[in-house]
Amino acid sequence: MPNARSASPRLLSSALRHQAVLQAPLTAALSGQCPQADRPRRPYLGVVSGDTWAGLADRFADEAYATVKGYVRTYVMHHQLLEHLPPPPATVLDVGGGAGHQSFPLAQAGYDVTLLDASQAMLGKAQERLQRLPADAQRRVTLLQADGENADEAVHGRRFAVVLCHGVLGYVEQPEPLVNQLCQCAAAGGVVSIMTGNAKAAVVRPALERRWDDALASFDARTEIGVLGVPGRADTVEELSELMQSRGVEPMGWYGVWLFVDWLEFSGAELDPSDSKQVAATAAVELEASRRDPYRQLSRVFHLVGRKGPR
Repeated sequence: MPNARSASPRLLSSALRHQAVLQAPLTAALSGQCPQADRPRRPYLGVVSGDTWAGLADRFADEAYATVKGYVRTYVMHHQLLEHLPPPPATVLDVGGGAGHQSFPLAQAGYDVTLLDASQAMLGKAQERLQRLPADAQRRVTLLQADGENADEAVHGRRFAVVLCHGVLGYVEQPEPLVNQLCQCAAAGGVVSIMTGNAKAAVVRPALERRWDDALASFDARTEIGVLGVPGRADTVEELSELMQSRGVEPMGWYGVWLFVDWLEFSGAELDPSDSKQVAATAAVELEASRRDPYRQLSRVFHLVGRKGPR
């Protein structure tokens, strides 16, 4: 498995060429300063019964992403993606995209985004946030209600230049069906980006919360009740890489996502999201840590990026 820092010169050059284009909408989206647009709401497509996230949508979409940790997640993953994304107007499928925190900045940068989520409550949050984007960015976003394990059918066999699936894999009992769909929806040469729980760092949270019995048991555990109160499952980079490869997607690199802000939060430290200078400095450190050993290995979540081979 190559280190994420060892991206090819061609990929890094391409990322640098359109980094400025991508960065401006990310900053605007995160700061909530995007202008209102007088555009009618898009209808939801498809029907999914049983919305397990209905009671968590506000807490997840509004509260979690408004924290320093939420900012770090979006900032760090966006910059990691810059090393691999083709330039706009490439097509992006965001599977389990929630309220669009990761993919809406891409729409603002010129990408054609399809956000797929099984939760109508989450899609409602996405619709609210969509209305705050400029009209041209709104026209580049399609909201689609469907389960990720039926993504190929939901998009009618369409293939995408980029397939994202961030923070979803840990909520399915087995990873194979969802990973199969992600790889299937990627076009030849397309990028597949998955962020999920790191099984090798499962002990971190209970240890920092001083739950020592739970910490001891977590060394060999794969499941836990997450911070939102929902049961979750973790994977390893090696297992997920092998699964990707078996579906025709070659892993290009992997990263951590957050480390120090995670530790500080669980140890009870107060982090002020209104201190923009401090938040920016924190994000810069987290981004560098996400690319380096041993720090990335200690992140409770990891980000794996692969490229689909030719058919």
